[in-house]
Amino acid sequence: MKIYKVFYVFFLSLFFISGCGLNAQGTTPHVARPIQQVTGNAEANLTQENQKIPPQQIHLIPGGQKHEGFENEPIQQGDLYVPLRDSENIDHNRPSRRMTNQQGVQFHGQANETVRLLEKRIVPPGKKPKNVIVLIGDGLGMGQMEVARLFEHGKEGRLFMQSLPHVALSQTYSADNFVTDSAAAGTALATAKKTNNTMLGITPDGTELDSILDASLLAGKKVGFVSTNTATDATPAAFYASVRTRAGQDEIARQLFAKDIDVILGGGKEFFTPERQNGVNLIEKFQDKGYTYVTDRNELNAATGEKLLGLFNDSFMNYKIDRDELNSKEPTLTEMTEKTLEFLNRGTKGNKGFFAMIEGARIDHAAHAADFASIWQETIEFDNAVEYAVNWAKKDGNTLVVALSDHETMGIAAAEPMNINKLKGIPVTPEYMVNELVFDNGANRFTTESIKGIFSKYADIQLTDSQVEQFNQRILDNQGRRVPTFRIGWEIGTIIADHYQGGAMNSKIRSLSGTGGHSGNMVPIFAYGVGAEVFNGVFDNTEVPKVIAQLTGVNLEDTAPKGKPRKTR
Repeated sequence: MKIYKVFYVFFLSLFFISGCGLNAQGTTPHVARPIQQVTGNAEANLTQENQKIPPQQIHLIPGGQKHEGFENEPIQQGDLYVPLRDSENIDHNRPSRRMTNQQGVQFHGQANETVRLLEKRIVPPGKKPKNVIVLIGDGLGMGQMEVARLFEHGKEGRLFMQSLPHVALSQTYSADNFVTDSAAAGTALATAKKTNNTMLGITPDGTELDSILDASLLAGKKVGFVSTNTATDATPAAFYASVRTRAGQDEIARQLFAKDIDVILGGGKEFFTPERQNGVNLIEKFQDKGYTYVTDRNELNAATGEKLLGLFNDSFMNYKIDRDELNSKEPTLTEMTEKTLEFLNRGTKGNKGFFAMIEGARIDHAAHAADFASIWQETIEFDNAVEYAVNWAKKDGNTLVVALSDHETMGIAAAEPMNINKLKGIPVTPEYMVNELVFDNGANRFTTESIKGIFSKYADIQLTDSQVEQFNQRILDNQGRRVPTFRIGWEIGTIIADHYQGGAMNSKIRSLSGTGGHSGNMVPIFAYGVGAEVFNGVFDNTEVPKVIAQLTGVNLEDTAPKGKPRKTR
C-alpha cells in the first residue's frame, strides 16, 4: 500500500509542475502567444497569473467603434451569377437555421474551453522564410482527396500533397456554429480570429480585422492572390476586405481597389463594371494605377509589368471538366500560380519577399453538387498547383509552402460500392447539363423528355416518371419559383451520385444545412520548406496565420484597421 502512495505523490507532483507551466529547471518556459479566444473579450477573464503569459491585445479600431458594414445585396436570380453558394439563400424552402441565444452561449463556452486547451504553438528560433505561399483547397476534405487519388492514380497511388514531409489536421468551427462557411473560415485563416458565418474580416461585434496579407504588406513584402472563384468571393476577400456579409461583392471590389495588392487573378469581372459600381469602371481605374490587365490564358502568359489584374470570367471561372465543351480560354490554376510567383519575385522590392494565397475554389462547388467527376478533376488541378509551388520553393530555398483546406463539404467519402468507372465517365458538370433542360413556363416545370434526355446522354441513367416528378418538385422554392442554375445542378449531381453509390450527404441533409452541406470534419494541412516542421498535430484554423506571422517576423497584431490610414511600401 505504501508503494501506491509513493507513486500517487510522484504523479501528483508532476501534474502540479506541468500545470504551473514549469520546466525541469523550475522556470517558466518560452511559449508562443495564446490563441485568440472565440468570443469578444473572453480572454480578458483569463488572468495573467493563470496563463503565465501576457494576455493578447484585443484589436479595436480607434474609439472602439464598430464596422457598420453594408446591407445585404439582393441576390440576382438570373443564370449569369448567384454569389452565395455555401452560406445564404441556400434553400428557399427553409430559412437558414441559427442558434438560439441559449445554444449560442453553450456553444461559445465549449469553443472557448477547446481553444484554451489547445497546445500553444512554439515556433523555434532559426531561419525565417522570406516568402510564403498558402494554397487553399476550398471544401477539400479527406474524402475529396481519396476520391481524387483513386480516380487519378488507383488504390496504390497517391496525390502529390501526400508526399509532403509535414502534415497536420485543422478544426474549422466558426464563432456561431460548429460548422463554418467559407467566409468565417477564410477570416480565421487570414486574421487569426473567429467570426460568425457570412461575415468577412470583422469580429461578431463588427470590429474590423487585419490579415496576414495586410501584415505582410506593411512589412514591405509583395502580396497577391489567385482564385478560381470570383476575386471578390469569401476566401480571397477575407485577406483584404471587411464586410458584414459576403454578399456585398460590389463593396468588396471597391475595398480591393483601395489596397496595394500586386497580383489579383480570378473571376468576377461583373463586380468591377460600371453597372455594378455606380457608373465607375474599376478595371480602368486599376489600369490607371499601373496594373497590367489580362482576360485570358494568352494575355496572362504574355503579361509584364509590376502589378497584374486578371479577370477571366464574368462569374466563377469554369470547371475544368467543362472548359473544352465551352471552348474556354481561361488559364489553369497552375498557370495562374506560375505567373503570380513570377510577378511577386520580380523587381527590386522583391528582395523583401512576398505572401501569396492560391485558392482552388471549385472543389467546394463540385462537392455541393455531389459531382464526383469534378471533385476529382478540381482536386487534381489543385494538387498540380501545390506541386508547382513546392518545386518553385525547392529551387528558391527560402520559401514556406502551406497547402490546406478551409472546411469540408458534403461529407464526401470513397464508399466501398462506389462505381468509379461510371462516375469518372461523366463528361460534363451537372450545371452544364442544366443548360440542355427545356423549361415549360405554362406547366412551371422542365419537360419530361429533356430531363430523361440529359441523364441518359451524360450519365447513362434511365429515370422513371416518378423520379422525374420528384426532380421537378425539388427545383421549385416554396413560392413556386425555379431555383438558380447551380441549385438545379445540385439535384442532378445528387441523383447521379446516388445511382452510382458515391458517398455524400443526401438532399434532405443538404437542404437543412445553413451552409448548403458543409460538415464540421477536420481538414488536412500539408507543409514544405523553411519552418514547415511547425505544422504537426491538431491545429485550430486561427493558429495557421499566427504561426506564419511568427515564422516570417511580421506583426499580425499591430496593424491599422482596414479602411483606416496605414503605412504603405
